[in-house]
Amino acid sequence: MSTDITLWNGRTVPRIGMGCWAIGGTTANSGPSTSYGQTDDATSRAALQAGYEMGARVFDTAAAYGAGHSEMLVGQEISHYDDAIIVTKFGVEVDFEANLKGEVNLTPAGIEGIIEGSRSRLKRDCLDLVLLHVNDMDVGLVPQVFDTLEALVARGRIAAYGWSTDFMPQARAAAGYPHFVAFENDYNVFTPARELMAFAQERGLISISRLPLAMGLLSGKFAPDAKLAADDVRAQDHAWLRFFKDGKPNAEYLERLGAIRELLQTGGRTMPQGALGWILASSPIAVPVPGFRTEKQVRDNLGALEFGPLPAETMAEIARQLDAS
Repeated sequence: MSTDITLWNGRTVPRIGMGCWAIGGTTANSGPSTSYGQTDDATSRAALQAGYEMGARVFDTAAAYGAGHSEMLVGQEISHYDDAIIVTKFGVEVDFEANLKGEVNLTPAGIEGIIEGSRSRLKRDCLDLVLLHVNDMDVGLVPQVFDTLEALVARGRIAAYGWSTDFMPQARAAAGYPHFVAFENDYNVFTPARELMAFAQERGLISISRLPLAMGLLSGKFAPDAKLAADDVRAQDHAWLRFFKDGKPNAEYLERLGAIRELLQTGGRTMPQGALGWILASSPIAVPVPGFRTEKQVRDNLGALEFGPLPAETMAEIARQLDAS
């Protein structure tokens, strides 16, 4: 299976991009964190540049990441590259100056306002791809949201749109809109998302793979007793967290990882490279966007392109081990 993919706009790019959630840093909001903790902008900028130099062309961010801070960094470091595809997400209001995330706003005016903020921070007159960032939005709101997006395409504000969702009713409700080109969904060796991936492939859509490294668990660096920082999203009690529980790695997933650890390192790969190689081998429409905080992590992630997809026999053995665990 190829390590390149042709996107909705006709451009062919490497099949591993960069997920820019972690570089957004913290916000001034109270309550449980939705960030990976404090960041250093100089380190983030160097990592973005290293990724582009290594061939990454898909950069995935969101207005909600650091209340626009991630978008600002991507805009300053990446937007001037004409061949860079910038993906952002809307749905949550942000106050960039005050570093605050607000409420979900899916009114036509709310959507336009959020996207205008993204256009400004990303330094792009026309955004390549915007994704609805409300995973389980009521399908009854689909016409309101996607008619608004279609109008923004007509006005040249955005080129295409999609939905960051893991749910089939939502996927089916929106996929037929004229400029709907992509889903973003959880996809990794522990989350094969078979129904959604098959649906997207049948429709000729792209799947941007979020959590391709299972929020870092597939890096192999977490011991069973590892304790995460209090401001780390993985240490919170969000209902949607699976790979980490009670501020520590989820023991169930650590056990499953133990069964496939050596298989992921086939051919001299690091564990992240093996996890990304599993995605490359599993679906021709998947574009994983692993997160990063440092240049070293970026180089490790994008090094998976040199190894390519995991071999078929390794894929089969991973499936056997996970079925047995």
